[in-house]
Amino acid sequence: MPLTSLSAARQAALDAIAPAAPERVRLLDAQGRFLATRVAASRSLPGCDNSAMDGWAVRAEETQGAHRDTPTRLRIIDTVFAGKLPATRLHPGEAARIFTGAPLPPGADAVVRQEAARASEDGTCVDIFISVPPGNDIRRTGEEVLTGAPLFDAGQRVSAAVLGVLASLGATEVPVRPAPRVAVLATGDELVPPGTPALPHQVYESNLVLVAALAREAGADVRELTRAPDDEHALREALTRLAPRVDVLITTGGASVGDKDFVKRVLTTLGARFFVDGVALKPGKPVAVARLGDTTVVVLPGNPGAATVAFDQLARPLLLKHQGVHETRRRVRAHLSEPRHKQAGLTYLITTTLESREGHAPRALLRPQGAGQILQNVHGEGWAILPPGRADFAAEDAVDVELFDRPVYSPVEPLA
Repeated sequence: MPLTSLSAARQAALDAIAPAAPERVRLLDAQGRFLATRVAASRSLPGCDNSAMDGWAVRAEETQGAHRDTPTRLRIIDTVFAGKLPATRLHPGEAARIFTGAPLPPGADAVVRQEAARASEDGTCVDIFISVPPGNDIRRTGEEVLTGAPLFDAGQRVSAAVLGVLASLGATEVPVRPAPRVAVLATGDELVPPGTPALPHQVYESNLVLVAALAREAGADVRELTRAPDDEHALREALTRLAPRVDVLITTGGASVGDKDFVKRVLTTLGARFFVDGVALKPGKPVAVARLGDTTVVVLPGNPGAATVAFDQLARPLLLKHQGVHETRRRVRAHLSEPRHKQAGLTYLITTTLESREGHAPRALLRPQGAGQILQNVHGEGWAILPPGRADFAAEDAVDVELFDRPVYSPVEPLA
């Protein structure tokens, strides 16, 4: 059976899941989630003209010509603190003591910083030592945003900065997409739990932590981590127990066609419908995506390098779709640092760091790559993409590099 192309497999995987219905949650509970609707400013920021400094509210024209040797003397009529309204209007010859964030008194049109003035000993007058223009050190109403102005689109990831803006508008809840509930199941007789002695022929089970962390980075709520031996009965029992509890069940190991690779076989006997079964991708070729009842199942290879690539290309997009978003990563053209031979017909994704070169495209430094290797992704900046149509690449050949940093999220459904 011919392998599915990477692009076709990704689309088929996305067909295995639908965006979850929006829900309203408390602000802090929304952190890391994705907005389900557009958000507009419910009030102007700032809400009124206010002082940007501790100082004196004045009429700017009355400060013209003021100097330390020839100050302008004004009568103090009020003291205005942040959160308090001015008691009176400012008339010619008058000033008001004002503090940062306090509303500007009517009649005032500028603020003089406190270090550029000095109050008299009896506190009735203030000497102004500088000239200021109208608007000096004033934050104008709506200077940052006006009521009704669009702030965030659907699909915006809710960061601490976004939460700060929403709180400043008085919001207590925000509409977001639910995080997908995820369980991870690792299979293999060779696996040993971390914290217990391991013989040289045994492998510490790292994929549970690795895949769970990758799922959390994609916004998932990881509910359970489980191991199972290479045994059809045990695997059937684990899949039957876990699937109804979560939106997405991710398995790792037992994905290929060896004598003890049971995962796909057991899923088939349980009535799973496969959307993807094998992809023209290296590493990660055995990856599969299926539906078991109402649960999407992603079958990852057991080798950590392959599991990472397969997760990134298929599991991550569908977890994001559950949250109502599509991810677009930046790509750059870079020149290979070394020749590379590959199997024709497969897309190779090779962990890469970029070396800047003045006046030239960056050089893609290919990291040591292998399905069973786990260290290569630690310092990677992106995937160098070696497309399926070629088998041999020379040093300095140009390829696309898909960068991991600063992805852009957009809603997968039309906005209402």
